[in-house]
Amino acid sequence: MNVNGWIRQIHRWVSLLFTLVVAGIFAALGFGLEPAEWIYFLPLAPLAVLVPTGVYMFVLPYFSGRRGGEAST
Repeated sequence: MNVNGWIRQIHRWVSLLFTLVVAGIFAALGFGLEPAEWIYFLPLAPLAVLVPTGVYMFVLPYFSGRRGGEAST
């Protein structure tokens, strides 16, 4: 697997972790529990990975050039 594949895999798995953490916080609030203050900072760790990998995947098509065909006018 090349670098792009690894970045996509990391982004997928970390986004799953981020979603589970946020859903867990909302579930705790829905059950009437008041989590400790530090619990609200847990989504920031996966988000710190998601932002650079997401930006990389967003700008990749702009810097890789066109593949397979002429540019349409």
